[in-house]
Amino acid sequence: MAERVAVLGAGSWGTAIAASIAPRHSTLLWTRSPSQATAINTEHRNPSYLSDIDLPASLLASDRLDEVLEEATLVIVAVPSHAIRALLSGRDELVATSIPVVSLVKGIEEGTNATGSEILSDVLPGSPIAVLTGPNLAREVALGLPAACVIASRDLQAAQKVQDVVRGPALRAYVTDDVVGCELAGATKNVIAIAAGVLDGMEMGQNARAALIARGLAEMTRFALARGGSAGTIAGLAGVGDLIVTCTSPESRNRRVGLGIAEGRGLGDVVESLHMVAEGVRSCGPLLEMAHAVGVELPI
Repeated sequence: MAERVAVLGAGSWGTAIAASIAPRHSTLLWTRSPSQATAINTEHRNPSYLSDIDLPASLLASDRLDEVLEEATLVIVAVPSHAIRALLSGRDELVATSIPVVSLVKGIEEGTNATGSEILSDVLPGSPIAVLTGPNLAREVALGLPAACVIASRDLQAAQKVQDVVRGPALRAYVTDDVVGCELAGATKNVIAIAAGVLDGMEMGQNARAALIARGLAEMTRFALARGGSAGTIAGLAGVGDLIVTCTSPESRNRRVGLGIAEGRGLGDVVESLHMVAEGVRSCGPLLEMAHAVGVELPI
């Protein structure tokens, strides 16, 4: 059955997942920028992100949040962790409590140490919440290259609905109930990828990068286990799969932050030059606080 999907956030990942879904389901993409919405609707390109990729003609965009959410049967949230609360607080009347809400966030909110699913549970009480994660570079998903993701939710029916919507000819989706493991893996691997970028920028070699990834995986595992996650999750797509691609791909924005640091540039300058959010920068402090609270050391 065709769904009506609302995707909130027209950055690279929001644009990519919307483009992937639009050929099969009615999909409306929310953006803060009216000109960006116009370009997507008329030129079928996002001028700010993935601007060289043709988007499906069926994908429509709007800068009106109420219009995007109207009659939606599935909501996908693709804004950064620090922007969710401001965007959706007081908007719960726009989202029926029967509609699954999916977090694409791989970060931790500063001040509250809340994950994406926890923020959504706060601002949209009663809604079934799911998480979509895995080794999914936005550009490759937008181009229709083969990929796989994980849908995590404590509501199996909601997870299966999300799975049915997002899976397509080139994107395979698996279901799990380990929300904790998936979200902690997604946030932690971003910080490790910054370290990988520093190593690469300093030309420390592939042995050093492999050691970093392996020890980073050990940190991710013991942290997830201490917080109630599953070792199997960390050993799968949401953990080691996402860690590898984020630590090695030129497309990884967190790795690019590390490369900039290795050049001797200030962190603020590096982040500003990205013109997009690298969640690992904001998540590092909160992750350390969370780990220390459960007695886990995260030296990387």
